[in-house]
Amino acid sequence: MMWEPLVWPATAFVVTAAVALGLRWALLSMLARWGEPRPGRGAFGDAVRVPSFLWCLVLAFYVAVEIANLPHRLALYLGTLLQASVVVSVTVTLANLAGSLVSRYGDRLGVAVTGLAQTSARLAVLIIGLLVLLSTLGIQITPLLTALGVGGLAVALALQDTLANLFAGMHVLAGREVRPGDYVRLTEGAEGYVVDVGWRTIRLRTLSNNIVIVPNRTVAQATITNFTLPLPLTAVSIRVDVDYATDPDHVELVLLEEVRRAIGEVPGMLLEPAPAVRLHPGFGEYALQYTVACHVSGFGDTALAQHELRRRILKRLRAEGIEMPVPMRAVRLIGDGRGSEAARPLPGGREQSERAQHREG
Repeated sequence: MMWEPLVWPATAFVVTAAVALGLRWALLSMLARWGEPRPGRGAFGDAVRVPSFLWCLVLAFYVAVEIANLPHRLALYLGTLLQASVVVSVTVTLANLAGSLVSRYGDRLGVAVTGLAQTSARLAVLIIGLLVLLSTLGIQITPLLTALGVGGLAVALALQDTLANLFAGMHVLAGREVRPGDYVRLTEGAEGYVVDVGWRTIRLRTLSNNIVIVPNRTVAQATITNFTLPLPLTAVSIRVDVDYATDPDHVELVLLEEVRRAIGEVPGMLLEPAPAVRLHPGFGEYALQYTVACHVSGFGDTALAQHELRRRILKRLRAEGIEMPVPMRAVRLIGDGRGSEAARPLPGGREQSERAQHREG
């Protein structure tokens, strides 16, 4: 019968597939049980769950081809095709696994992982897999590398900006000057929380919840103020002007009381380092100038802390009868002999007019 040559290959395919799928189920079950204490095992199980099913079928098909009485050339072609499919599948799986492991171990160590780091890990695995695939297909790698080296110069010239941004991003990551989660301010004016460092750009999230995209090369050349390094806490300072007739000890006591009272009520304000009130160096033209300083847990808390401190200090100074003077300037206008009104501003925004007389000679 014409179906008799296919009986043993079909039987070998079914038996091999059943055994391979059984081993796959046992392996995935063990990884699921052992994956809790070590995230790497769980990540490996998630990465190979779908591709392993394909590997079992490819293995069964390979065994069936070996048992079947096929022409040598056809059997060699099918074997090479199966090997190439396995190499491609394993390469893609390992590339995704590498990116996942970089992210998971970064989270475990408390280190924020950027998109550039994950892309670099995947790209390294894909390059190795490509070389293995070319070797499997019988393609000589050495002449190909030589051709790539000759054409690399033209590619580098055509992609100058892209490569500059790529290496600038690597430089920023290697120096750990900018990390995801840091609040930074650039000399160009852009500022915000670092969301991600990609292969071409850095994304910043502003306090208004907008995304600012800055090229890596711009960041590498800019002067950066990182408000998260070396510690995330940020100093907040407020200037307060009081009348010269006020007792300075009383003013300092009042300001310290208000700041310490706000620490337990305003979110983000810290008791340590301790708040301080300092008299500004030198004496102002019209007022004593004090600086109220405290610390908040992060740069995002500075706006609320400043708002609350100004509001509380203003109400307390009014309750204590402490005046906050404002500069005043008197202006005298001289008329043309027929008489004119000269006006000068008084406190409270009122104007006083006076008759100016002009005498000749």
